Amino acid sequence: MTDPVSHWHAEHAVFSRLLDILEKEVDVFHRGGQPNYDLMVDIVTYLRHFPDLHHHPREDKTFEILVEHDPNLKIPLERLRQEHRVIAAAGEDLLKTLSEAAADALITRASVEAVAAMYLVYYRHHIACEEEDVMPRARQLMSPQDWRDVESAAPGGSDPLFGSRGEAGYRELRRHIAREAQDG
Repeated sequence: MTDPVSHWHAEHAVFSRLLDILEKEVDVFHRGGQPNYDLMVDIVTYLRHFPDLHHHPREDKTFEILVEHDPNLKIPLERLRQEHRVIAAAGEDLLKTLSEAAADALITRASVEAVAAMYLVYYRHHIACEEEDVMPRARQLMSPQDWRDVESAAPGGSDPLFGSRGEAGYRELRRHIAREAQDG
């Protein structure tokens, strides 16, 4: 088994990278430019689906096990579980808003920016809390059996963007990441 905390951190790094790309497009929008809506939708769709199906169930199981090891963690970990639901709802709102904006619906810039900012802030804060507070405790308290239980908490399957066989639905995002890698 690979180090589960390192794997967890690596997924957070991917999510953070995608949030950075999303924020750049929001900045284009803020300056009055024409953002790449397809790219933005790809990012939010990926962040809504892959983490919600694979990443967050493992985290939720980790939180459950951590509370068994240290009951003092119950309140902060419940807060993080609630944030999973808030991030999901904010992501749905952002997807709806981006789809409307891409279809040239009459939406104020302030509305689009507010929904995007809420999503970005919540997601980044959530990742930071897990990185700083939860992951060190998990590394310290959890046994190999605990980590096997965590791994079995989510359905199998490969990452649709970065896995061995990326899905066609993320073509624009993969192209953007490839261009970014060539330019970097």
